[in-house]
Amino acid sequence: MKSLSVKIWRGADEGHFDRFSVPVRENQTVLDLVTEIQRQQDPTLSYRFACRVGVCGSCAMMVNGRARWTCRTHVRSLGVGTDEGIGEGDSDEITLEPLRNMPRIKDLTTDMSRFIDQWGEAGAGFTSARDRNDDPARVDPNSKKRKAANAAIECINCGVCHASCDVVAWNDEYLGPAALNRAWSLVNDERHEARDETLEAALGPGGCSNCHSHGNCMTACPIGLSPTRSIAGLKKMSLMAMIGIK
Repeated sequence: MKSLSVKIWRGADEGHFDRFSVPVRENQTVLDLVTEIQRQQDPTLSYRFACRVGVCGSCAMMVNGRARWTCRTHVRSLGVGTDEGIGEGDSDEITLEPLRNMPRIKDLTTDMSRFIDQWGEAGAGFTSARDRNDDPARVDPNSKKRKAANAAIECINCGVCHASCDVVAWNDEYLGPAALNRAWSLVNDERHEARDETLEAALGPGGCSNCHSHGNCMTACPIGLSPTRSIAGLKKMSLMAMIGIK
């Protein structure tokens, strides 16, 4: 049976790579590789996963230098484990690392606390004037604002865009694409009572003006969202606010 070489980061910020050999199997995902290594070769290997079917996003890690959901990344889609034996980087090998731009805890796991906190800093808490005793708000699904909110609302906080963002890598103040994408969905949600506060947070020192519009977040998003477009919308709102247009 053909084997695949898997190089995995071990340790925290200080560490090293360990190399494992894993048999190539039909319909094998990168998460399958990691699970087999942890169960059959090294039970001390740390990583995260939950649903295994592309819903939770918790299995995200760097695969050959690119942030991906490993449960959705098939080995053969990387070009490795094939008859040709050539993969990304012209090597029949897969390199796995924890997500970038987040503190490393151990092996393939990262501390996502700061990433989550940035949602709050971007004014990402939904505020409603209604309670459970009120009738549901009536929202026109075809309105311009509702469509803008819907285009950004499916983010599940997996951190792939954050790990792919060049600006996050060198600017500690930047709130990041996920947090600002959330802010965009809220400022377009007519039910959100704290729209002005959210917009102010999104336009603040760590906000949308820091984005260089490289589009890495848009390219990396596993579910096809475009934080780049959301941030561009916030920049437009910023300009309109400066000239007194709401």
